[in-house]
Amino acid sequence: MEQKTFTINNISCGHCTNSIKTELGEVEGVVAVEADAGAKDVIIKWDAPATEDKIRSILTEINYPAA
Repeated sequence: MEQKTFTINNISCGHCTNSIKTELGEVEGVVAVEADAGAKDVIIKWDAPATEDKIRSILTEINYPAA
């Protein structure tokens, strides 16, 4: 299992964190998503077939690109 903390500079509220959790939660292999609007961080845990590149791509698609 891999885990990484992504900094998402445009997270500003609970709606933002819920959107990220919902979208990434649908990705096959993503095990957990914890988002903190105050810290502007998202901690994601995943197994294959999910990859860091796939996660970054989805974050960009939903307008929450990782810094």
